[in-house]
Amino acid sequence: MPHRVPSTQIGRAFGFASMGASLILGSFTDSIAKSLGGGSSSSSTGSSSSGGSGALYNNFITESNAERLANALCRMRGAALKIGQMLSIQDETVLPPQIQAALERVRADIQAALERVRAGADVMPRSQLEGQLRSELGRDWEARVAEFDAEPRAAASIGQVHAALLHDGRQVAMKIQYPGVARSIESDVDNLMRLISIANILPKGMYVESAVKGSNEPYKFYMLLTLPKSMYEDGAVKVAKRELALECNYTYEAAAQQRFRQLVAADAELSRVFYVPEVIPELSSQQVLTTEWVNGVTIDKVAQLDQATRDLVGTWLLRLTLKELYDWRFMQTDPNWGNFLYDQQAGVLNLIDFGAAKEYPRAFVDNYLRMVHACAERNRQQVVDMSVQLGFLTGDESAVMLEAHTEAGFVVGLPFSTPGIYDFGAHSGMTPRVAELGSVMLKHRLTPPPEESYSLHRKLSGAFLACMKLRARVPCRDMFMQVYNNYSFGASDEEEQQQQQRSATA
Repeated sequence: MPHRVPSTQIGRAFGFASMGASLILGSFTDSIAKSLGGGSSSSSTGSSSSGGSGALYNNFITESNAERLANALCRMRGAALKIGQMLSIQDETVLPPQIQAALERVRADIQAALERVRAGADVMPRSQLEGQLRSELGRDWEARVAEFDAEPRAAASIGQVHAALLHDGRQVAMKIQYPGVARSIESDVDNLMRLISIANILPKGMYVESAVKGSNEPYKFYMLLTLPKSMYEDGAVKVAKRELALECNYTYEAAAQQRFRQLVAADAELSRVFYVPEVIPELSSQQVLTTEWVNGVTIDKVAQLDQATRDLVGTWLLRLTLKELYDWRFMQTDPNWGNFLYDQQAGVLNLIDFGAAKEYPRAFVDNYLRMVHACAERNRQQVVDMSVQLGFLTGDESAVMLEAHTEAGFVVGLPFSTPGIYDFGAHSGMTPRVAELGSVMLKHRLTPPPEESYSLHRKLSGAFLACMKLRARVPCRDMFMQVYNNYSFGASDEEEQQQQQRSATA
């Protein structure tokens, strides 16, 4: 349904205020209705036993409020909609134990509402759409295409996608950014933080300073949990604002997509199963990105296919993730299931949306690989040593904190420590255990994680979560150990660049 996107800071601030007021009023009226009907919110599942936070959360997350939240997020787009998309992808077991019981009765309603959010936002009306295209591509933009479908094929948090036909017969996808989204990142995040703190809409431990980027991190979410304001102001919130601003820069995304396309094409193994669509520069700008059209179904739809296909796609995804980090050190860090389109007829996984692509320093990747290997080998001291070098620990932590931190690493590293085939469908107990350890670390941690970890853990946990969704059986340890045994430690970024230049001229 067309709804004009709020494009001014005042308009967006009013939208957030309206959202908060609607949820609070909705909670009040729902409570009255329950009381008049003979029930009460306090009698719903688990509120009496789960403590005050669970009861308060349950008051807000009602069936009608879930629908109000979904509608508001779809209208606002931008950072607001990213929150809804993150929640809709999350493994339900990451929710803190004190609110799990409170959510049981309404989980289906929440998930149904948020599934609509994940699928996409409301769309721009025609006048706003045409204004964006003229502003970005010029008044003659229509002359550069043979056909343009004004009805969007998809609508997401930052923009919507339209199909078009070029004069040479190529079908293309035109991603057009909502007006005002890029300018409002700072205020959107700040308004979201105010809304969270006032209304307690999201469960404690899923702080929007990490979630606002669309993070789905059930395995490393403990690194992104509640921080004192003085810590998260310099950490996750600033990272989220910076990364969201970069994702709104379609010029950057076009360059990242072209680079990724070259990397995939140059790899004989990956190029057989992955494809990155071509960018069309003459129809691209800061807020419009035009690329070759590709077909396929998203990961959640692949989960409905046969076991052999699910195993294959899960294995491909994990292999690509390891390649991105440990070989290219250049990673597409947004694991939204809609960014992976499986073309079953062609046997190809099409990769789209590179706005969150990020490069990692060689020294960081070296030590991170050592830490993951230590987790896989259950080498407690090595986990601690590498965690200190990387900045996850200071070295002054208590024994309780060190024990929880290393144990969480061992749980996360389980796929890489298990010989043979790892069955992601049979290991649903992983995330509750990490959540349990996370509650301990919240009390004892001394430092926020390094900035690199926010995007990296978003992608790594997203790959695991996709495999869980697929119930895939993957030779995780074999793939990881092959990477580890073939990895060259020690070369600096400058030395490696010089080596590549020598190899290119040889």
